[in-house]
Amino acid sequence: MSEYFETQNNDAETVLLVGVLLRGEEEWKVKDTMDELAQLAESAGAVVKGRFLVRQQKIKAGHYIGTGKAEEISDWIKENGVSMVVFDDDLTPAQGRNLQRVFETRVLDRTQLILDIFAQRAQTKEGCLQVELAQHQYLLPRLRNMWTHLERQKGGIGLRGPGETQLEMDRRRLQELIRTLKRDLELVRSRRAEQRRGRRRHGWALVSLVGYTNAGKSTLLNRLAGADIYAEDQLFATLDPTTRQVELPNHEPMLMTDTVGFIQKLPHHLVDSFKATLEEVVEADLLVHVVDASHPQVDTQIEAVHKVLDEIGGLDKPMLYVFNKIDDEKGRNAAKRLARQFPKSTLVSAKTGEGMELLYDDLADCLKGRKVTLRLSIPLSNGKLIASLQKSASILEQDYEGGAADLLVRVSPQLAAQCREFEVSG
Repeated sequence: MSEYFETQNNDAETVLLVGVLLRGEEEWKVKDTMDELAQLAESAGAVVKGRFLVRQQKIKAGHYIGTGKAEEISDWIKENGVSMVVFDDDLTPAQGRNLQRVFETRVLDRTQLILDIFAQRAQTKEGCLQVELAQHQYLLPRLRNMWTHLERQKGGIGLRGPGETQLEMDRRRLQELIRTLKRDLELVRSRRAEQRRGRRRHGWALVSLVGYTNAGKSTLLNRLAGADIYAEDQLFATLDPTTRQVELPNHEPMLMTDTVGFIQKLPHHLVDSFKATLEEVVEADLLVHVVDASHPQVDTQIEAVHKVLDEIGGLDKPMLYVFNKIDDEKGRNAAKRLARQFPKSTLVSAKTGEGMELLYDDLADCLKGRKVTLRLSIPLSNGKLIASLQKSASILEQDYEGGAADLLVRVSPQLAAQCREFEVSG
């Protein structure tokens, strides 16, 4: 049995979405990922003209949905006309080719659609490198599988150079591109690591915003830091990480980074390609998990974020949950329920600013253990250390008379180690 419905809009490229409900699967979960697939298609600039939900016992090797279902969908395509069919799961190269022959139109899978959005949204050199790496890593095994009948001609003495097949030439170029991109991204990771070391020397707290895509991370950072990061109601509105300085109520600065959003069924190789960005999560002192409390599947989205955090080694980091979009009545009610489940949390509307004062206080409270309070007496001749304290410490009391700087300060453990010899009793 198949289910479908139609929407009408002739002003943009039209797509048909196809999902599969296997025996034993929960129907609401499949329909939820199909809803998300529709949002992804719209984020890519397409209009969803129809959906098919195919119910079957197992995945079919040849056409993924079996020839009968493929013919049924093909008839619908001929009657209604779409420029592309998108499947909610990854297809093998053979399945993609077979379906394209039957449908006589382009066929994409979920990963290809996500990669297309990433390619549109990446702005920085780092973001473009990560997207390009993900695209090539997706293509490489498909290049091999599409030409398995030529495997016996792969490389070897006498087959390199002019004598090698086009397949092998393409394979070599792709592998070399992947190696080059990985080397370039290693340089990016090295530069990021050096930047983090510099920030830690200054004693700044490092905070990463994480969450499901479209949960409101960019809007929240704009509100906290007075930034102007692009934020729209669409999946993956921003892709490149953005770091801004935020001053807490106790006048201590922190650096907050907005990272790429997560989704359900996020392909593993995409996570692997974005390691340079996701290291900001692993190295953070605190994770701020922004949650769209108004979303009907908010619990599933929280689980999806936890799954990716666990995959990259960030689930054990200190975490503050921020239940966003309480300006929506449904969101406010869900946020209250979730706050009982996750006590270390706060309720806000990044859009209206409601709850922001409490969020500032909660951030300061979560980070207060990072610094120690010292009373110091430093000779004025040690101007370098005094300047470091004035730049990076919270100075609670100060007196510069008598040839010494008598200070009561809150400093990071790293800076405290440099000050211990000048510590005096209260």
